[in-house]
Amino acid sequence: MSKKPLAPKDKNRQNKLEAFNRLLTIMDELRANCPWDKKQTIESLRHLTIEETYELSDAILENDLQEVKKELGDIMLHMTFYSKIASEKGDFDIADVLNGICDKLIHRHPHIYGDVEANDEETVKANWEKIKLKEKGNKSVLGGVPRSLPALVKAMRIQEKARGVGFDWEKKEQVWEKVEEEMQEFKKEFNAESDEPHDRESAMNEFGDLLFSLINYARFIDINPEEALERTNLKFIKRFKYLEEQSAKDGKSIADMTLDEMDVYWNEAKGMK
Repeated sequence: MSKKPLAPKDKNRQNKLEAFNRLLTIMDELRANCPWDKKQTIESLRHLTIEETYELSDAILENDLQEVKKELGDIMLHMTFYSKIASEKGDFDIADVLNGICDKLIHRHPHIYGDVEANDEETVKANWEKIKLKEKGNKSVLGGVPRSLPALVKAMRIQEKARGVGFDWEKKEQVWEKVEEEMQEFKKEFNAESDEPHDRESAMNEFGDLLFSLINYARFIDINPEEALERTNLKFIKRFKYLEEQSAKDGKSIADMTLDEMDVYWNEAKGMK
C-alpha cells in the first residue's frame, strides 16, 4: 500500500452519514407504502434518470449552484431507488454499489494506492484507460464507449480513449491541417457556390469527417465542444426570444416580417449582455 499522506479529516462526516441514512429510510418507507413508488422498476426509471441528468447539465451550464444541489439530490434518489429494487431481487444493494465504486477507484489509482508513478494528468488518464481495458476484457480500446451516447459526446470519448493508448496527433498544428483538409473535401462534395446537384450520401460522410476533425481540434486546445455548442444554442435562443418579444411589443407579427426587419431586432439583441 502507498505511503501517500492521508486526506484531511472530514469534520462533517457524521452529518453526511446521517443524511444518507435518512434517505435510505425514506426510500424504504416509500417503496413499502407509496402506490407510485411500489410500481417502479429499473426499466421504468431509466427515462426519468436521463431527464434528471439533463436537468443537472442545464443547471451546471447556467452556473446555478442551488439548482445543481437540487438536481444532485434527484439523481442521488434515483441511484438509491435502483439499488433498493435490486436488493429486493437479491441482486445487489446500495452497500455493494458503494463498495464496488470504492474498490474500482482504488484499483484505478495505483499512483495513490500503489507504487506506480504518475505526476501529470495525461499519465493518469493513460493508466486509467489501460486498466479499464484489462478489467473489462474488451477486445478493443473503444469497446467501453456506450452505443447510445449522443454522436458529439461519443466522438469526444472515442478520441480520448484512442489518446489514452498513444494513438493521437503530436501537435495541434497537425490537427488544424486535418480540419482544413476535411473542409476542402467537403467543399468538393457540396460546393456552396454552385447550384449543381450533389451526392447527398458523400456530402454527409465528408461533413461527418469535418465535424470529427473539429471536435478533435477542440480537444487539443482544451475546449469542450459539447459545452461550446450548447452555449451557442442558449445564446441563439435568448436572441430569438428577444426578437419575438420586442417585435410583438411593436405590434409586428414575426411571420409577416422580412429578414431585414428581423435583423434589426437581432442586432439589438446581439448588443445586449
